[in-house]
Amino acid sequence: MHVRPSSTPASDRPRSPAAQFAATDRLSDYWRFYWTVAETQIARWLPTTPSRLLDLSSPGFQGTPRAVAAGHDVVTLLPSADMAVRRPLTLVNGRSPVPHPAPHGRLRHVVGDSAFLRGFADSSFDGVIADNRVLSRHLATESSVAEVARVLRPGGRTLLVVDSVVLGMALLAEQDRWPELSHAPSADVLLVPWPDGSITRCFTAEQLTETLADSGLELEWVKPRTVLSASTVEMMLARDPRSMAHLVEMELRVTESDDYVGVHLVASARKPA
Repeated sequence: MHVRPSSTPASDRPRSPAAQFAATDRLSDYWRFYWTVAETQIARWLPTTPSRLLDLSSPGFQGTPRAVAAGHDVVTLLPSADMAVRRPLTLVNGRSPVPHPAPHGRLRHVVGDSAFLRGFADSSFDGVIADNRVLSRHLATESSVAEVARVLRPGGRTLLVVDSVVLGMALLAEQDRWPELSHAPSADVLLVPWPDGSITRCFTAEQLTETLADSGLELEWVKPRTVLSASTVEMMLARDPRSMAHLVEMELRVTESDDYVGVHLVASARKPA
């Protein structure tokens, strides 16, 4: 009797860079780890005193509630009025529930374009957060960073995250774009198509540093957001689901190195006083 060899289950197959990073499945072990690392990095970056912050990341960015809870007034940008967050009305036995105590900070939503901050005056904010790869999706990143510098007060700081050349080269290789891949390491500007039809701009640490400097910002530090691979994280969490805190702390120590091997780069910069 002829028995056909069983195919490898889809869950056991190695995932491509596009499958891992084209969509952030927040329920997967890797993305739970990724966003725990991100929130820890943001918590350590936030000002120590109550400040006025502008968040360009996205309406649902997970770092925003942390900033509000820490006592900061945060303004987030919405692409349209239809995206405005509406508070649902829930009733318990026909009565409105008792409201929870308000957080120390305040959250406000403003309709605007995160690439052009013309609705805000110069020196309006103590800090600007541009996480969630928002600046990589703005292909004219220099203009967007210049706007960030303009709305920062002197002495204000910005935290931003971009796609790295490491991720860009992996995506190009997966799409068999070998001519583009051969020029990627030396390209002044690396634009990479994604499977969903969008285009992202990828940076080396040196290119990101130069972009910040050209906008008048002084780099404080730049490092990979994460270094541990998705397969490593998922394997370790499968062995011990309680090891998340240990993994995150190990990751934060690893990313202090000068090897920019992560798929995303996170940087902090300051506007000179």
